[in-house]
Amino acid sequence: MNAPALILMAALAQTPAQAPAPTLTQVLTLEQVLQEAQANNPDLQVARARLEQAQLLSRKAWANYLPQISAGGSYTRNNAEAKLQMPTGYYIRQMPDDSTGGPPFDPTKLPSAENPPGAASPYIMFPSGYADMTIQGKNQVGAQIQLQQALIVPALWPAIQSTYLAEKVVDLNVENARRELLFAVAQLYYGAATLKETVAVQKRLLANNEAHERDAKVRFEAGTVPKIQLVRAQIDTARAEQDVRRAENSYASAKVALATLLSRDDANFEVQAPEPPAPPEGSPEDLVAKAASERLDVLAANKSIELAKKGKQGALAKYLPNLFLTGAYRWANVKGFTGESTSWNVGLALSWNLFDGGLREAELKEHDSKIVEAKAARRSAELKARDEVLRSIIDLESAQANRVKAEEQLKLAQENTQLVRVNFNAGVATQLDVSDASAMLAGAEMGVVAETLNAELAALRLAKAAGAFDPAK
Repeated sequence: MNAPALILMAALAQTPAQAPAPTLTQVLTLEQVLQEAQANNPDLQVARARLEQAQLLSRKAWANYLPQISAGGSYTRNNAEAKLQMPTGYYIRQMPDDSTGGPPFDPTKLPSAENPPGAASPYIMFPSGYADMTIQGKNQVGAQIQLQQALIVPALWPAIQSTYLAEKVVDLNVENARRELLFAVAQLYYGAATLKETVAVQKRLLANNEAHERDAKVRFEAGTVPKIQLVRAQIDTARAEQDVRRAENSYASAKVALATLLSRDDANFEVQAPEPPAPPEGSPEDLVAKAASERLDVLAANKSIELAKKGKQGALAKYLPNLFLTGAYRWANVKGFTGESTSWNVGLALSWNLFDGGLREAELKEHDSKIVEAKAARRSAELKARDEVLRSIIDLESAQANRVKAEEQLKLAQENTQLVRVNFNAGVATQLDVSDASAMLAGAEMGVVAETLNAELAALRLAKAAGAFDPAK
């Protein structure tokens, strides 16, 4: 090996290897998660696109009441040209006799071409000039512009009002979809934060079991305890390791689900314990009334009734006549009888459909049925809101009581664990007693975590049921 290589190897051996820079994991708060979901979730983007489409309904309806202007052109190739030679003026001339005066008038018969009235006259009319008038050309070119303006169209009046109501219904449905999605995101975030806390609890229990295992091993090697206590301690440690792995996998799965709602490509982030949600205040009757007046699905059902009634008004309006203003301007290379290339006209058009085969009557019955359907849907929405509010109140009270009991059980389990450890160190308690106390403590801690999550989710559900869950847009 050459000298430069030896020098380089010696330098590398003396230089300590630099540890890779730690990767910083982003920590997302609940507010950040809700904002990101509103901005990136594809389901919300679909809902917003539908809202934009609905907002064009009124413009489409108004278009039927605004001027309609159309233009067109034509070219025709005919097999033959047709012309007429028309006199441009007349001379009055006196003939030498009255032979050109025609037949004499017979007063016993009606005047006609064969019995012209009046007496015969020696004067005749003779054309002073001729002009060729083309009636049909071989190559005919024409263009026209037409105008139609609705003046009185009764069926359009409720139709325009219906479009504004339809836009409002879609707006309420989109807003309701936004809240439903953010509610799902909030639920998932609280669940992920709880699973993260579960991982920490399981790791603490694993550390305690490992310490017990080490202590049991020392005692076994010293011959003060039988081998069964060491084996029991090893079993507890293995079970705790499995619980840690299970909790970590559950937490990772929750983050993947949350990343999906956020439209993220990966779940490389962490969550932190959010503030407990405050349930809405008020008596059950107040919360039920609040839900009836503020829940978006109930408001949308009310608007749907108005929309159904407007549809019936539109069907009734079809019995009335319609009045339009019409106009047209035309140009052609063949002048025709007028002798001019251009022409125009303006007029009024009145239409009145007196009988349409019973279509309007069928539409009236259909709209009556839609009104009944909309009223039933509103009643269903009100009952659903009332049911959700009352059940959410019961669930919240139960979850809060269970959390209090779980905290009491945790205090007792901690006290029991401490006593068992003291007795174990004094040689009074066995490893089985220690294992039972550890299992009881683990169950109590997990119970507090689970009941805390249940109380938080119950508060969220009550806020949603009462129409009070409305994260900032």
